[in-house]
Amino acid sequence: IFEAHQDPCQAVRMAHYMRDQFIFYGIPTKSRKVLTRPLIKEEKQQAMIDWSFLDQCYQDAHREFQYLVCDYLDALKKYLCYEDLSHIRTYLVTRSWWDTTDALDLVVGSLGLRDKRVNDLMLAWSTDENIWLRRVAIDHQLLRKEKTGTELLEKILVNQWGSQEFFINKAVGWILRDYSKTDPDWVRAFISRHETKMHPLSIREGSKYL
Repeated sequence: IFEAHQDPCQAVRMAHYMRDQFIFYGIPTKSRKVLTRPLIKEEKQQAMIDWSFLDQCYQDAHREFQYLVCDYLDALKKYLCYEDLSHIRTYLVTRSWWDTTDALDLVVGSLGLRDKRVNDLMLAWSTDENIWLRRVAIDHQLLRKEKTGTELLEKILVNQWGSQEFFINKAVGWILRDYSKTDPDWVRAFISRHETKMHPLSIREGSKYL
């Protein structure tokens, strides 16, 4: 299906946008989701996750296959269990970049609302030397609003102080900015407590709506 709908010119543009780290079929997000909708619908009816299929997809050189894995897991996230995080961890450290990382953080986060063991795992990931695992730990509580665990969030963010990694400092700012829509006083107080140790990018992003 992907081969039948490939667009070589668009593929060059998409690869360039991703710093030429991956090759593409050249299928935009909206078109890709339309093409794969029947497959994902069929998989949802099976009520289980086909990890063998996902592993095979993730090893394909074309980036659209990694996006398919992310779409699939998002659609079937209610079937995930804690033990499945070993598979997701493999995806996060394989062919890694911000696009797949940011697509999977809410998949991890949804499981965290159902299984509290995820909290300890995210705290462990927050100190991992792999920046993409740390980024997921930082942002896995995005969009939780009142369900945000602020004690866990603070511990995870404090573990990032001193980082000069753009993708980490940006993620810190994003989670603070998102939560500021729910509890601006908490975010304001957090920044006040940690301002001297926070990266300016994190402060700027986190303060956007304050």
